[in-house]
Amino acid sequence: MTFQPLSPQVIIQKTLILLYELLCVVVGKMLMILFPEMMKRYILKQGQKGSIGTNPNFSYENWGPTFFSLKYLLFVLKVKWKRLEDEAFLGHNAPNTPVADFRDEMHHILDFMQDNRPLVLNFGSYFNSIADFLIIYIEEAHATDGWAFKNNVVINNHRNLQDRKKAAQFLLKENPLCPVVLDTMENLSSSKYAALPERLYLVQGGKVVYKGGVGPWNYHPKDIRAILEKLK
Repeated sequence: MTFQPLSPQVIIQKTLILLYELLCVVVGKMLMILFPEMMKRYILKQGQKGSIGTNPNFSYENWGPTFFSLKYLLFVLKVKWKRLEDEAFLGHNAPNTPVADFRDEMHHILDFMQDNRPLVLNFGSYFNSIADFLIIYIEEAHATDGWAFKNNVVINNHRNLQDRKKAAQFLLKENPLCPVVLDTMENLSSSKYAALPERLYLVQGGKVVYKGGVGPWNYHPKDIRAILEKLK
């Protein structure tokens, strides 16, 4: 993996993001100390926007208190900085990034397109007669040795492709009805599609025709379903 020096513009952008997120964490932490019940209501309301707030395996105590911690800050910075590498834009060519299958064979995302049929890309976590589906398993959002939640599956940060393949077995146990592939250890798919921690895309004819919001708060499979309904 070759190191690409950062441009002055990217350095400035990353610095501004760092300062902004650092301020948010400091203010958020102070508010959690001074007004714990108010912040609990706010965080729970945010959780309702995604699956985390409705998951019966998670109580607020499992995940809420982890907000505005150092590990939370480091994860948010990783996500925000990776978005600077986003190359997936509506109406433009979809990044044809490399992915690996479970036989350690390499492919590219657009290899899974069939003629002009829409291809739904589900990063991070899954939908037949009118579209094809592909799950791209990317780096772990809540690794045990990172910003972890209590009562969660024990998965450490992936240090090699075998770690990622082993972690993806938890996903395969859910018997997804579509192919599952792995992002490379360079995390090219995650970066070029700004997909961390989870995101949905619809690609047709090699172009991005739908770009979903970043999860968990803005990860909405129903939006994809609505688009596919119109294609019937």
